[in-house]
Amino acid sequence: MFEVFKSSWALLLGMMLLMVGNGLQGSLIGVRGDIEGFTTFELSLITSGYFLGFLGGSRMAPNIIQRVGHVRVFAALGSFISAVLILYPAVTDPIAWVVLRVVIGFCFSGVYVTAESWLNNSASNDNRGQALSLYMIVQMVGIVTAQGLLNVADPGGFILFVIPSVLVSISFAPILLSVTPTPAFGATRQLSFADLYKISPLGVIGMLMLGGVFSAQFGMSAVYGTRAGFSVAQISVFVSSIFVGAMVLQFPIGWLSDRMDRRILILGVSVIATTAATIAWLFGTQFYVLLACSFIIGGMTNPLYALLIAYTNDYLEPEDMAGASGGLLFVNGLGAIAGPVLTGWLMTQFGAQGFWLIIMVTMMATSAYAAFRMTRRPSAYAEEGEYEAVPYAAVGPGSTPFIAEMAQEVYVEAAEEIAEAAEAEAEGVAEESLPR
Repeated sequence: MFEVFKSSWALLLGMMLLMVGNGLQGSLIGVRGDIEGFTTFELSLITSGYFLGFLGGSRMAPNIIQRVGHVRVFAALGSFISAVLILYPAVTDPIAWVVLRVVIGFCFSGVYVTAESWLNNSASNDNRGQALSLYMIVQMVGIVTAQGLLNVADPGGFILFVIPSVLVSISFAPILLSVTPTPAFGATRQLSFADLYKISPLGVIGMLMLGGVFSAQFGMSAVYGTRAGFSVAQISVFVSSIFVGAMVLQFPIGWLSDRMDRRILILGVSVIATTAATIAWLFGTQFYVLLACSFIIGGMTNPLYALLIAYTNDYLEPEDMAGASGGLLFVNGLGAIAGPVLTGWLMTQFGAQGFWLIIMVTMMATSAYAAFRMTRRPSAYAEEGEYEAVPYAAVGPGSTPFIAEMAQEVYVEAAEEIAEAAEAEAEGVAEESLPR
């Protein structure tokens, strides 16, 4: 991992600065929207706009890059991001903010696609898994750092909007000055949703549910904090706890994923997240209880994204894995668009505690569906107790197709190695059975 960091530190530094800028503006929108008097439902639409733009950008950016090149796309979209960040405090209207969030979601997605394609291109078969792990750590560190910056100035002023604009602008320097040849884009045959659901119903339904939970965590947690009466410092600690949990528990869950039936693990983490959300819903006045619950929920739901991808790949041939990733990302994006709207509606109906209610219900539904699917077909876990599925690769929600492609390349290589080992073992058994 150290060798990967040494060769890609500038790219990773630029990505971390991007994540700090994005994480800060994501939380700041919720706090500033409350100051401006926006309703909870208006803030939910504003949050949803980001994920709508992000989904569109992840689908369109590769085609744009093919036409005009990485550097031009990077510079153009980065300029739009900086401009939008400055426009937020200048145009304090909920409809305008919805439009601005769609634009900034599209631009951030395109910027991530560009930078992540470079990261994928710089990784080799020997270190792609380590590069994925480092990238996930960088993402989480960037988001957590952003929450600390929320306390350096008055959310009612301009400074906190200027800071992410500056960070995003600075992030381009290490990326553009360090990268070498731009990677080529290849066309991947995407599986249809019908085929994907037929292969892995739990993977598709789980991704849809998880998209809603992730977008609620990323976009509506600060809104919840304002409605619950938290101070700005408390909001920053609360949001940080979600992503600290994700960073700390990602790798233990990944370790378990390679050593047990993944459906049992999916059921287990979903039940734990449901339990934590239920406790937070019942004891919502105890701040430290909420911190513990948010840590657990973040630690369960974020690794669940990679776990669902790994589980789906257990039932795919290597040549279909890349095509499946595009479908899973799209399903997750649909859930992410709907998540803030449903969260905002529940918070309007039940108050701030509606935030926990949507997580509780969604994860409960995921648990129930996972339990149901366990009755419908055999596990990929071998009867003799040896796990023959492809290893887990760390990747978080909100990924673009290129990070998913990196993960799938890790899966494909591992699947091919498993197949070669099984073939060699079969040949060895056959040779031993021959008369001597």
